[in-house]
Amino acid sequence: MPEVRRLLLALADHGARRAHRLRWSRWRRAHQARANRCHATRRARERALRPADPAAGRAAPALVELSDAEWARLRPLLPPQRPRVGRPRHDHRLVLGGILWVVRNGASWRDLPRRFGKWERAYRRYRLWSDTGLWERILSVLGSATDRGATDVSL
Repeated sequence: MPEVRRLLLALADHGARRAHRLRWSRWRRAHQARANRCHATRRARERALRPADPAAGRAAPALVELSDAEWARLRPLLPPQRPRVGRPRHDHRLVLGGILWVVRNGASWRDLPRRFGKWERAYRRYRLWSDTGLWERILSVLGSATDRGATDVSL
């Protein structure tokens, strides 16, 4: 649509201004076509270099489920699910399961399975709990990080 608007404006102009706008429009269309070809070539080259099945060489990450006993020990540490003001928080148990999944598997936050909710939410909650010292208390209740299979919980 913007290109059509530019062409209509070019047709309304006279003389050198009109010729300039039409030349610019032709140059812009040619440049966009060249850029699209370059992008398509680069994407095809990247696809060719990428392995056919990226998950073939590694084991599937284990899903983390908090047992009812673990949850009963952790629940008193966490802030209220429904704060006095504002929106209710998303389910702490689900978000905590997502955080533990990332920590235990050494995965990226963006690799968090959708069943745990948005990765941004889990990351923000992890940062908040780390900054307030709550994360260390959660780990102490769950046991040492090495018992859980995670070697670095500082993400």
